[in-house]
Amino acid sequence: MGRGQLRVYLGAAPGVGKTFDMLSEGHRRVERGTDVVVGFVETHGRPHTAELLEGLEVIPRREVTYRGATFTEMDLDAVLARRPQVALVDELAHTNVPGSRHAKRWQDVDELLAAGIDVISTVNIQHLESLNDVVASITGVTQRETIPDHVVRRADQIELVDMTPEALRRRLAHGNVYAAEKVDAALANYFRIGNLTALRELALLWMADRVDDALEKYRADEGIDAIWPARERIVVALTGGPEGETLLRRGARIAGRGAGGELLAVHVSRADGLSSTPPGALDRQRALTESLGGTFHTVVGEDVAGAILDFARGVNAAMIVVGVSRRPRWMLSFQEGVGDRVVRQSGAIDVHVVTHERAGQGTLLRRADALSRNRRTAGWLLAVLGSIALTALLVSFRDMHELPSDLLLFLALTVGVALVGGLWPAVTAAVFGSLLLNWYLTPPYNTLTIGDPANALALAIFILVAVGVASVVDLAARRTLQAARSSSEADTLSALAGSVLRGENTVTAILEQLRERFAMDAVTLLERDGDGAEWRVVTCAGGPPCRRPDEGTAEVTVSDTVALSLRGPALEAGDRRVLEAFAHQAAVVLDRQRLRQRAEEARRLEAGEAIRTSLLAAVSHDLRTPLAAIKAGVTSLRQDDIDWSDDDETALLATIGDATDALERLIDNLLDLSRLETRTIRPTLRPVSLDEVVPRATTGVPPGSVALDIPESLPLLVTDAGLLERAIANVVENAVKYSPPGAEVTVSAALVPGTSGEVELRVVDRGPGVREADKATMFQPFQRLGDSRAPRDGSTAGSGVGLGLAVARGFVDALGGTIAADDTPGGGLTMVVRLPIAPVPVTTPDRVEETA
Repeated sequence: MGRGQLRVYLGAAPGVGKTFDMLSEGHRRVERGTDVVVGFVETHGRPHTAELLEGLEVIPRREVTYRGATFTEMDLDAVLARRPQVALVDELAHTNVPGSRHAKRWQDVDELLAAGIDVISTVNIQHLESLNDVVASITGVTQRETIPDHVVRRADQIELVDMTPEALRRRLAHGNVYAAEKVDAALANYFRIGNLTALRELALLWMADRVDDALEKYRADEGIDAIWPARERIVVALTGGPEGETLLRRGARIAGRGAGGELLAVHVSRADGLSSTPPGALDRQRALTESLGGTFHTVVGEDVAGAILDFARGVNAAMIVVGVSRRPRWMLSFQEGVGDRVVRQSGAIDVHVVTHERAGQGTLLRRADALSRNRRTAGWLLAVLGSIALTALLVSFRDMHELPSDLLLFLALTVGVALVGGLWPAVTAAVFGSLLLNWYLTPPYNTLTIGDPANALALAIFILVAVGVASVVDLAARRTLQAARSSSEADTLSALAGSVLRGENTVTAILEQLRERFAMDAVTLLERDGDGAEWRVVTCAGGPPCRRPDEGTAEVTVSDTVALSLRGPALEAGDRRVLEAFAHQAAVVLDRQRLRQRAEEARRLEAGEAIRTSLLAAVSHDLRTPLAAIKAGVTSLRQDDIDWSDDDETALLATIGDATDALERLIDNLLDLSRLETRTIRPTLRPVSLDEVVPRATTGVPPGSVALDIPESLPLLVTDAGLLERAIANVVENAVKYSPPGAEVTVSAALVPGTSGEVELRVVDRGPGVREADKATMFQPFQRLGDSRAPRDGSTAGSGVGLGLAVARGFVDALGGTIAADDTPGGGLTMVVRLPIAPVPVTTPDRVEETA
């Protein structure tokens, strides 16, 4: 059997009647004698839908157990074993329960189709993968169950189940979609008029594209080349000239007259890649096209009119919009314009010719001079004087040669003139030489009469060959110059683009390259807030800067708010392409630098927000623990109806004291973290002995829990004793907290081997240690070691807000030292603190009082 056919009922929203229509179609096919079964249908408690199941064979569902719960899914094997002609399978985008053969129901349907079973299914527009983010932005609800668009697109039949938003809301209000207790919430949220209207438009547009694809496929299969203007596609032909904006806006208005109109802009580039169109003009017209809701296309071809028509026929366009030619009217009498050719060859496609303010105001296209003024002067002199000199020479030896050799010599002179001076000096040499040949070297002499017809033919051929050769030589010279110029431009732009992509260039560097490339005195990038606002200088290479774009000898408008002004020698017209490319690259780099700054600022704000959020969560929880202990102890002591014993009172007072100490440490850490975040820590440096600081730092831990090994022979540290004590205290308290009962934490210090400028302090515990992956993050704020390591007393109180190590690292960094975590041999964690003996340079006199 061949592959089965798929029919899909597409709806804009739940409740429009997809399942109802699918079941109705099933009944119609049963009445026609077709073998139909219900593979899976979800009625959602809707009575009218449930009624349609009567009279149809329903395949029992398969039960699947997942995480202790039982779910029902379509029994794919049972449907395959039953082998009906048609299977009704609801909710094509459904995700199967884990443990099923396929992850998605559309994959089950694909297996049914492969077995030769026709399938009728349903899906809503919000489940299509390509529209998932659009639907989420409209409704605020992200659909978790999606289906690839191509699965629905390749269906043999797609039928849109449409309903107006008002009718669907009435259906909900009548209780035909959801239970009565859910109606009000549904109407107020997902089923608002605006949401339903937008979803309906998405469904209609997606379906229109599907119909358009089917039409194109039919035309291709049937070999139909004629235009079928089923949709208003308006093609706007652009040359890059100033009239482009007028044409685009006129085309957009025409496309907007009917529903579903499309705007397509097309620009034809020459096949040789040489174009006089400024790239900035096309960029602006591309941006305008996109802002008008259209698409911009570039095609390559020598025949501009033919390329435009081929493109229009390829997209099945209904109309082409062209502008009136900018060339003067007298020129059009010699050569037909592109617009006239499009009109003449358009056939069934309508052509809309738009007049504009530049119509007929163009000038003759000037050919770029390939030669310098000195070479052109030399060419004219060679054409005149060389012809005279050659004639005098040949006349002197008239008896030693004949006319054919004379013609070859004058032809050689003409080619030489073309090489030196270009086309027109060569043409002059050919004509002037032919006259001299006729007068002095063609019998009868000293007259323009030619006695022998063969000589007349030879002179005529000479003139034609000379002019032809001169034209070819001149064209080759011009092409050589154009190729060299294009190669130079390409190398320049390639180097520019490469440096920009590698991130090597700043805006100032690009402007400096531009200044050097064109030998300018100053290149200034200007910016303003809006049209009509004052210009301000962003950066300048050279100097002094231009305060306005028109102050320089050349200017490039990148956008309404960005411009480039150059002061220096005048530029050739061909240089503007490279100039505009530099200008746009400078604008891109400027935007990228600002985006990078904004991204960095956003990251800082995000980090600050994360810290504030974590701080709020931590404070709201961890401040309550000691406060609760303090309040409970005080409340208990104040109760008059209970006679507390001395031991009970002592225990309650001890609890209050411990909670107060914990609260004080927490507040101190929060204040220290705030100072570190705001960078207000300024060490107060003075000579400090490490054997005096470390004992003070360990006074807050239980007696006997720490063993000290601090030699008195260590050199003095020039540091901030208060900050160092706080850092060591936090590290030691953290080590004691996670050491097993009875195990001492060892604190030792020594000079770093091989150096005389650093002291290493090691805090060694025998606790559970820290995973290697956690060592990189354990010094960040609110990283709680208690999440992975249990305190020595087995409680959770030690987890805290995770500020101790963060504060310790901040203080050590401020003192010019380092702190790192290492594994203790035999198990545990060793914190290694390295401190410089030399003082840390202080750049500000501001001081922060010690918090010893």
